[in-house]
Amino acid sequence: MQEEIQVFHEYIQRHRFKRSSQRDLILETFLNTEEHVSAEDLYRLVKAKDPTVGFTTVYRTLHLLMDSGLAREANFGDGRTRYEHNYKHQHHDHLICVGCGELIEFYSEIIENMQDKIAHKYKFKPTHHSLRIFGYCAKCGADQNQSERAAG
Repeated sequence: MQEEIQVFHEYIQRHRFKRSSQRDLILETFLNTEEHVSAEDLYRLVKAKDPTVGFTTVYRTLHLLMDSGLAREANFGDGRTRYEHNYKHQHHDHLICVGCGELIEFYSEIIENMQDKIAHKYKFKPTHHSLRIFGYCAKCGADQNQSERAAG
């Protein structure tokens, strides 16, 4: 985590932004949260530690975290933007349950290789990608099957 803190501090110094205890708290809270968080989620976590922090400060700091390479946006089709760690984190894709909203992260070398082959075939240079597969998790799939049997 020290390296990420240093990356952030160097970024804000390089761009002549002010370093503040509130930004440091938001950074630390984000880095200690391994799940996908919305700005609202992060605001609640930070507000519990320091009630004087405003939502705007959290939102702006999240954008600084993205600009510095520490965070990236993740959209899962529910209208809420979430943020996840980006710095030195292996790329991954997501399975998204349309029943309960569960997010399952996965990595597939086969998918990554296929994407590279497709991009090469079309002389396309990708800058980034996101694969999101929507369906039902094991629990919701079982619930779905029970509902279908009861209806049929």
